[in-house]
Amino acid sequence: MNLAAKRLLGWSGKLLQYNRGIATTQCPRCEERPPSLEKSINQVTLLGRVGIEPQVRGSDATPVVVFTLATNSNYRYETGEVQQRTQWHRISVFKPFLRNTVHQHMRKGSRVLVQGRLVYGEVTDAKGVGHITSTVVADEVVFLGRSAKEENAESETVASSSFQ
Repeated sequence: MNLAAKRLLGWSGKLLQYNRGIATTQCPRCEERPPSLEKSINQVTLLGRVGIEPQVRGSDATPVVVFTLATNSNYRYETGEVQQRTQWHRISVFKPFLRNTVHQHMRKGSRVLVQGRLVYGEVTDAKGVGHITSTVVADEVVFLGRSAKEENAESETVASSSFQ
């Protein structure tokens, strides 16, 4: 063990914390929690456009509404060329009221904000090969705008009615 490591480790082998350059042991109230009680964060926030009409899946006992969400990242290369990359995210909604609202009011192309948690799973295809899947389980969905088609149709209607 090198000298720096010996300075960091106390006689019990526990790591000492440095407070303004002075080595101190952890406070008695700051004892480590058992792993099952540790705080952790699994939070995802996405802002994008809906890729498919929401679909009801699952069973009668555990229905779920699923849809895809596209998010875009823009990159500018040194040449000045702008590149846009789209990432597709699978969204699942289990909460009953939210599930019904999403199914009834969300349309393909709608701009939405989704907050939830990332969940991984595994599925086996017809050939018996396992695949890892990921989905965002939505806790909150905020409708920010209608689809581009709906907005264009409304603006055309307003334009045609204002000239008559």
